[in-house]
Amino acid sequence: MFTFDFSLRVCYADTDQMGYVYYGNYGRFYEIARTEALRSLGFSYKEIEAAGTMMPVYENKSRYLQPARYDDVLTIRVILRKRPAVRIVFEYEVYNESGVLLNTGETTLVFVNRTNNRPCPAPAQLSRSLEPYFAHELSG
Repeated sequence: MFTFDFSLRVCYADTDQMGYVYYGNYGRFYEIARTEALRSLGFSYKEIEAAGTMMPVYENKSRYLQPARYDDVLTIRVILRKRPAVRIVFEYEVYNESGVLLNTGETTLVFVNRTNNRPCPAPAQLSRSLEPYFAHELSG
């Protein structure tokens, strides 16, 4: 299993009239955190796309447990429980500074060959970068 924590401060533009983070912004928070999670593995979306693989979102889910508020520092935990194949499923847990779980989510992306617009396997570089986190799957 791979996990990565990313911190983000809620700015005024992220909130609604009640001072809570507007629900639609969680998808943006997820994207920022998963982009940084990939960067922590040594590469970026930009490199994946330049190599000919696109990663469109197939499905996005979110559950709102408690509101995040203006100026909160959020920790967005990105979790990969399964080795990517043709799809990659990112799970998210969003915590406030007190460690209270505010939101959970899941985003499924599909690897698509840029040339023929067909699903394809995860890029080899990504698979290699994630191997240490899923080594137990190989031995079990």
